[in-house]
Amino acid sequence: MRRSKPPPPFIETEGDLEHHLEALIAAHTMFEPLRKAAGQVPLRWLDAGFSGLAWVITTQQISIAAGRAIFARAEALLGSISPETILGATDETLLCAGFSASKIRTLRAAAQAVASGAVDLSSLRKRSADEAIVHLTAVKGVGLWTAEVYLIFATGHADILPAKDVALQEATRLAFGLNGRPGERTLKELAAAWRPYRSAAARLLWAYYRAVKTNRETLPLRVPDDAAGIPA
Repeated sequence: MRRSKPPPPFIETEGDLEHHLEALIAAHTMFEPLRKAAGQVPLRWLDAGFSGLAWVITTQQISIAAGRAIFARAEALLGSISPETILGATDETLLCAGFSASKIRTLRAAAQAVASGAVDLSSLRKRSADEAIVHLTAVKGVGLWTAEVYLIFATGHADILPAKDVALQEATRLAFGLNGRPGERTLKELAAAWRPYRSAAARLLWAYYRAVKTNRETLPLRVPDDAAGIPA
Protein backbone atom coordinates (compact mmCIF):
# COMPACT_ATOMS: atom_id res chain seq x y z
CA MET A 1 0.00 0.00 0.00
CA ARG A 2 1.31 3.43 -0.93
CA ARG A 3 1.84 5.94 1.86
CA SER A 4 -0.47 8.92 1.87
CA LYS A 5 1.90 11.34 3.61
CA PRO A 6 4.40 13.25 1.47
CA PRO A 7 8.04 12.12 1.81
CA PRO A 8 10.22 14.01 4.31
CA PRO A 9 12.18 16.98 2.91
CA PHE A 10 15.54 15.27 3.44
CA ILE A 11 16.75 11.68 3.03
CA GLU A 12 18.49 10.79 6.27
CA THR A 13 17.31 7.29 7.19
CA GLU A 14 16.46 4.03 5.46
CA GLY A 15 12.81 4.88 6.06
CA ASP A 16 13.20 8.27 4.40
CA LEU A 17 14.84 6.66 1.37
CA GLU A 18 12.13 4.02 1.12
CA HIS A 19 9.45 6.71 1.32
CA HIS A 20 11.08 8.68 -1.51
CA LEU A 21 11.52 5.56 -3.66
CA GLU A 22 7.85 4.68 -3.19
CA ALA A 23 6.83 8.22 -4.16
CA LEU A 24 9.12 8.14 -7.21
CA ILE A 25 7.68 4.84 -8.39
CA ALA A 26 4.10 5.96 -7.74
CA ALA A 27 4.69 9.06 -9.87
CA HIS A 28 6.76 7.29 -12.56
CA THR A 29 5.84 3.62 -12.85
CA MET A 30 8.73 2.96 -15.25
CA PHE A 31 10.96 2.82 -12.15
CA GLU A 32 9.09 -0.14 -10.63
CA PRO A 33 10.81 -2.90 -12.65
CA LEU A 34 14.07 -1.01 -12.24
CA ARG A 35 13.69 -1.23 -8.45
CA LYS A 36 13.21 -4.98 -8.69
CA ALA A 37 16.24 -5.40 -10.94
CA ALA A 38 18.46 -3.19 -8.78
CA GLY A 39 17.79 -5.00 -5.52
CA GLN A 40 18.71 -3.25 -2.28
CA VAL A 41 19.22 0.51 -2.63
CA PRO A 42 21.76 1.40 0.09
CA LEU A 43 21.34 4.57 2.09
CA ARG A 44 25.05 5.46 2.23
CA TRP A 45 25.79 8.44 4.42
CA LEU A 46 28.80 10.75 4.58
CA ASP A 47 29.96 12.98 7.40
CA ALA A 48 28.19 16.33 7.00
CA GLY A 49 31.35 18.22 7.90
CA PHE A 50 34.67 18.77 6.16
CA SER A 51 35.73 15.11 6.11
CA GLY A 52 32.67 14.24 4.00
CA LEU A 53 33.53 16.97 1.52
CA ALA A 54 37.15 15.81 1.47
CA TRP A 55 35.94 12.27 0.74
CA VAL A 56 33.96 13.41 -2.31
CA ILE A 57 36.94 15.46 -3.55
CA THR A 58 39.13 12.39 -3.08
CA THR A 59 36.87 10.20 -5.23
CA GLN A 60 36.61 12.63 -8.15
CA GLN A 61 37.28 10.76 -11.41
CA ILE A 62 38.62 7.62 -9.72
CA SER A 63 37.06 4.42 -8.45
CA ILE A 64 35.57 4.17 -4.98
CA ALA A 65 38.15 1.51 -4.12
CA ALA A 66 41.03 3.80 -5.11
CA GLY A 67 39.46 6.72 -3.25
CA ARG A 68 39.00 4.60 -0.13
CA ALA A 69 42.68 3.60 -0.19
CA ILE A 70 43.87 7.20 -0.58
CA PHE A 71 41.56 8.46 2.14
CA ALA A 72 42.70 5.72 4.52
CA ARG A 73 46.36 6.58 3.91
CA ALA A 74 45.62 10.26 4.50
CA GLU A 75 43.87 9.48 7.80
CA ALA A 76 46.82 7.33 8.87
CA LEU A 77 49.30 10.10 8.03
CA LEU A 78 47.30 13.03 9.40
CA GLY A 79 45.41 11.38 12.26
CA SER A 80 42.14 12.87 11.01
CA ILE A 81 40.82 14.74 7.99
CA SER A 82 39.97 18.30 9.00
CA PRO A 83 40.63 21.80 7.70
CA GLU A 84 43.42 22.15 10.25
CA THR A 85 45.20 18.91 9.34
CA ILE A 86 44.92 19.55 5.60
CA LEU A 87 46.25 23.10 5.94
CA GLY A 88 49.02 21.93 8.26
CA ALA A 89 50.18 19.06 6.06
CA THR A 90 52.99 19.43 3.57
CA ASP A 91 52.43 18.75 -0.11
CA GLU A 92 54.84 15.85 0.21
CA THR A 93 52.68 14.22 2.87
CA LEU A 94 49.52 14.61 0.81
CA LEU A 95 51.28 13.32 -2.30
CA CYS A 96 52.43 10.29 -0.31
CA ALA A 97 48.80 9.62 0.60
CA GLY A 98 48.03 9.46 -3.11
CA PHE A 99 46.43 12.83 -3.81
CA SER A 100 47.22 14.44 -7.13
CA ALA A 101 48.55 17.99 -7.23
CA SER A 102 45.18 19.30 -8.46
CA LYS A 103 43.29 17.54 -5.65
CA ILE A 104 45.73 18.92 -3.10
CA ARG A 105 44.94 22.43 -4.36
CA THR A 106 41.22 21.74 -4.12
CA LEU A 107 41.49 20.24 -0.63
CA ARG A 108 43.50 23.22 0.58
CA ALA A 109 41.05 25.69 -0.99
CA ALA A 110 38.12 23.89 0.64
CA ALA A 111 39.92 23.68 3.99
CA GLN A 112 40.73 27.40 3.89
CA ALA A 113 37.14 28.29 2.94
CA VAL A 114 35.70 26.23 5.80
CA ALA A 115 38.29 27.39 8.34
CA SER A 116 37.73 31.06 7.47
CA GLY A 117 33.94 30.76 7.50
CA ALA A 118 33.63 31.64 3.82
CA VAL A 119 31.88 28.30 3.40
CA ASP A 120 29.50 27.25 6.16
CA LEU A 121 28.80 23.55 5.78
CA SER A 122 26.37 23.61 8.71
CA SER A 123 24.15 26.05 6.80
CA LEU A 124 23.59 23.81 3.79
CA ARG A 125 20.48 22.13 5.21
CA LYS A 126 18.90 25.58 5.50
CA ARG A 127 19.51 26.36 1.84
CA SER A 128 17.73 25.11 -1.25
CA ALA A 129 19.71 22.65 -3.35
CA ASP A 130 20.48 25.35 -5.92
CA GLU A 131 21.65 27.79 -3.25
CA ALA A 132 23.76 25.12 -1.55
CA ILE A 133 25.41 24.20 -4.85
CA VAL A 134 26.32 27.84 -5.51
CA HIS A 135 27.73 28.11 -1.97
CA LEU A 136 29.96 25.07 -2.43
CA THR A 137 31.10 25.70 -5.99
CA ALA A 138 32.40 29.12 -4.94
CA VAL A 139 35.44 27.15 -3.75
CA LYS A 140 38.03 26.84 -6.50
CA GLY A 141 38.21 23.23 -7.65
CA VAL A 142 34.84 22.20 -6.23
CA GLY A 143 32.73 21.60 -9.29
CA LEU A 144 29.10 20.76 -9.85
CA TRP A 145 29.51 16.99 -9.49
CA THR A 146 31.37 17.33 -6.19
CA ALA A 147 28.77 19.69 -4.76
CA GLU A 148 25.83 17.56 -5.89
CA VAL A 149 27.23 14.28 -4.58
CA TYR A 150 28.13 15.87 -1.24
CA LEU A 151 24.63 17.31 -0.87
CA ILE A 152 22.98 13.96 -1.63
CA PHE A 153 25.07 11.87 0.74
CA ALA A 154 26.15 14.31 3.47
CA THR A 155 23.14 16.59 3.91
CA GLY A 156 20.36 14.44 2.45
CA HIS A 157 19.05 16.93 -0.09
CA ALA A 158 16.24 15.06 -1.81
CA ASP A 159 15.98 16.56 -5.29
CA ILE A 160 19.41 16.38 -6.92
CA LEU A 161 20.60 14.21 -9.80
CA PRO A 162 24.26 14.66 -10.83
CA ALA A 163 23.78 14.56 -14.59
CA LYS A 164 27.54 14.72 -15.22
CA ASP A 165 28.02 11.37 -13.49
CA VAL A 166 29.04 8.79 -16.08
CA ALA A 167 27.66 5.88 -14.04
CA LEU A 168 24.23 7.55 -13.94
CA GLN A 169 24.38 8.21 -17.66
CA GLU A 170 25.29 4.60 -18.39
CA ALA A 171 22.71 3.24 -15.95
CA THR A 172 20.02 5.30 -17.68
CA ARG A 173 21.07 3.95 -21.06
CA LEU A 174 21.02 0.35 -19.84
CA ALA A 175 17.87 0.59 -17.75
CA PHE A 176 15.70 2.13 -20.42
CA GLY A 177 17.25 0.53 -23.50
CA LEU A 178 18.39 3.81 -25.04
CA ASN A 179 20.38 3.82 -28.27
CA GLY A 180 23.27 5.66 -26.66
CA ARG A 181 24.48 7.06 -23.39
CA PRO A 182 22.69 10.35 -22.64
CA GLY A 183 25.02 13.26 -22.09
CA GLU A 184 24.78 15.69 -19.21
CA ARG A 185 22.30 18.01 -20.90
CA THR A 186 20.05 15.20 -22.10
CA LEU A 187 20.04 13.43 -18.74
CA LYS A 188 19.28 16.70 -16.98
CA GLU A 189 16.33 17.30 -19.30
CA LEU A 190 15.05 13.75 -18.82
CA ALA A 191 15.44 13.91 -15.04
CA ALA A 192 13.54 17.19 -14.80
CA ALA A 193 10.35 15.13 -14.99
CA TRP A 194 11.40 13.20 -11.88
CA ARG A 195 11.20 16.20 -9.55
CA PRO A 196 11.02 16.33 -6.55
CA TYR A 197 12.47 12.82 -6.21
CA ARG A 198 15.64 13.11 -8.25
CA SER A 199 17.96 12.05 -5.42
CA ALA A 200 15.95 8.84 -5.01
CA ALA A 201 16.14 8.32 -8.78
CA ALA A 202 19.91 8.84 -8.69
CA ARG A 203 20.33 6.39 -5.82
CA LEU A 204 18.19 3.83 -7.63
CA LEU A 205 20.12 4.22 -10.88
CA TRP A 206 23.44 3.86 -9.04
CA ALA A 207 22.14 0.68 -7.41
CA TYR A 208 21.07 -0.62 -10.81
CA TYR A 209 24.50 0.19 -12.22
CA ARG A 210 26.17 -1.78 -9.39
CA ALA A 211 23.89 -4.69 -10.20
CA VAL A 212 25.01 -4.53 -13.84
CA LYS A 213 28.67 -4.43 -12.82
CA THR A 214 28.28 -7.49 -10.62
CA ASN A 215 26.80 -9.45 -13.54
CA ARG A 216 23.31 -9.76 -12.21
CA GLU A 217 20.55 -10.08 -14.79
CA THR A 218 19.71 -6.51 -15.76
CA LEU A 219 17.96 -6.51 -19.08
CA PRO A 220 16.73 -3.17 -20.45
CA LEU A 221 13.32 -2.41 -19.03
CA ARG A 222 11.34 -0.06 -21.23
CA VAL A 223 12.02 3.30 -22.78
CA PRO A 224 10.02 6.04 -21.03
CA ASP A 225 7.72 8.02 -23.28
CA ASP A 226 9.63 11.22 -22.68
CA ALA A 227 12.94 9.56 -23.60
CA ALA A 228 12.00 8.81 -27.18
CA GLY A 229 14.52 10.12 -29.63
CA ILE A 230 17.38 10.60 -27.19
CA PRO A 231 20.46 10.92 -29.37
CA ALA A 232 23.41 8.56 -29.09
